[in-house]
Amino acid sequence: MKVLLDTTYLLPTVGVNVKELYKGIPAEITRKGHQVAISEITVFELSAKSSKFIAKGELLPDRVTDGIRSLLYDNTIEKVPVYGLEILLIAFKLRRLLNDFIDCLILSTAINNCDVLITEDREIVAQKKNKEYLSIVLAANPKFRIQNLSEFQKHSGFKG
Repeated sequence: MKVLLDTTYLLPTVGVNVKELYKGIPAEITRKGHQVAISEITVFELSAKSSKFIAKGELLPDRVTDGIRSLLYDNTIEKVPVYGLEILLIAFKLRRLLNDFIDCLILSTAINNCDVLITEDREIVAQKKNKEYLSIVLAANPKFRIQNLSEFQKHSGFKG
């Protein structure tokens, strides 16, 4: 199964601790036989979120750049560009449903390239019941689904 990880699961890689998440989630998903992908916009989002901690003196810039480099050079993680025509077209449609265009790009990247998006973002997860969203997915990738980490663990054998 091809899995796109939302930015939250990669924050520990750059030194930002997220409650109940550990740094090894991408590697563990790969070990369970799944292909891990990230949207290239995630690299930007990791930098932006980390910059807040750097500005407050809570995180060192080298820690962030080392983490980003580790993601970029990890050949087990596919990096998907966000500027493809289909990704942009679906992201524009999703913008009517989501407040954050970065989330639209991440979700569209997943819809166009993966079987599942793993996210804890409540606004994205809420789309599972939205008729307009379901219509978009049905036309683009009918087998695609959104799951949070606990749902993915339950349905895929990944225990993290």
